[in-house]
Amino acid sequence: MLKKILSVSGKPGLYKLVSTSKTITLVESLIDEKRFPIYPQEKIVSLGEIAIYTSEDEVPLKDVFVKIKEKENGGKISDDKKVGNKELFSYFETILPTYDKEKVYASDVKKIINWYNLLIENNIDFETEEDTENQSKESVEENTKTEEKISEKKASSSESEEEIQPEK
Repeated sequence: MLKKILSVSGKPGLYKLVSTSKTITLVESLIDEKRFPIYPQEKIVSLGEIAIYTSEDEVPLKDVFVKIKEKENGGKISDDKKVGNKELFSYFETILPTYDKEKVYASDVKKIINWYNLLIENNIDFETEEDTENQSKESVEENTKTEEKISEKKASSSESEEEIQPEK
């Protein structure tokens, strides 16, 4: 599910992907459920593509969220705005002890906590993997069926038009 949850540069919160076209991407805010377009010049990042630097390798954000959920027993993290950087990093170290202390900043940890809380508030399941191949096959099949129905309607309407027109 994280592949359809987006972060938009310069805009607070997270957004659910509604639809895409060549010129715009339509998103819905997880905070207030308002829909609005995102244009190609704006930077969009899917949470499914984000990873956290560690001393060995990168850890997908999904795995970090799962560890936080285990630690918090499925609940939200208390988001005290006055928490200092030391407290943030000590909390994050309990979640991901091998995080890269030089590349992960306090602002990154704050975003992760805020994003996690938004996902929990909106009951978004970030633990299950999306089967994108099956979804794309299903959408292709649906599009094919829709196109067949449209073709049938066009054919039947052109036949009825021929019957109605008077002969010359």
